[in-house]
Amino acid sequence: MNLMNIRNSIHTIDPTNSGGFTLAEILIAIFIFAVVITMIYTSYTGTFRVVDETESQAEIYRMARIAMERMVEDLESTYVPKSEGNAQSEEDPMQLFQFVGKDQEIKGRDADTLRFISRAYLNLSGDDEDTGKTEIGYYVKENDQGEDFVLYRSDRPMFEEGFLFEEDSDGLVLCEGLVSVNFTYHEEKSEPLENWDSTSEEHKDKIPRMVSVLLEFVNPLNSETPLRFMTSVSLPIERGQL
Repeated sequence: MNLMNIRNSIHTIDPTNSGGFTLAEILIAIFIFAVVITMIYTSYTGTFRVVDETESQAEIYRMARIAMERMVEDLESTYVPKSEGNAQSEEDPMQLFQFVGKDQEIKGRDADTLRFISRAYLNLSGDDEDTGKTEIGYYVKENDQGEDFVLYRSDRPMFEEGFLFEEDSDGLVLCEGLVSVNFTYHEEKSEPLENWDSTSEEHKDKIPRMVSVLLEFVNPLNSETPLRFMTSVSLPIERGQL
């Protein structure tokens, strides 16, 4: 091999044309990668946020349905004595008749209470014993872990000693996450009432024709617009009661 061939076989390496990426190209690639990752992350978190909000609302609807069904059954089973006048007997406390609803507030929001005699005893013992009349009470307390309310249901058979309703007694949680609880009472041909007391002169030994129940829950999507659930229950009417 002569000198000319040796020279022709040598390739000169040009450092400016090495075939690699320049700094500008690397920065552009990193920028595009960051944009793509941001879009994927935003879509990913947005999807899970929608799922969480949907599940939260579904839980609220479930609680509202269960609470309403329980209250409808309790109210439809309201005890009305069959005897004329329904006078309370001092000799027999089992003949006690009461239906008392109070318009109350907690921190400026409706937190009504209601107590009445019903035959809808919630038997958790597992036996088939018929306890007869039971005193049912609904009362509201603040949630210890937030600003929302908790609705309780108290259920005490009237054959027990000291069965009279107490708002501070331990009841079962009916639903939570509430903004307000309101009961409205209806008579025939009269305006709705916010209070009812069967022991008063005005409504002595009487029950309303119908009770409306309004529950407002905290809206996870908009705290200014609570989720509202309302139902009305027609109560049993015995001859001579109203």
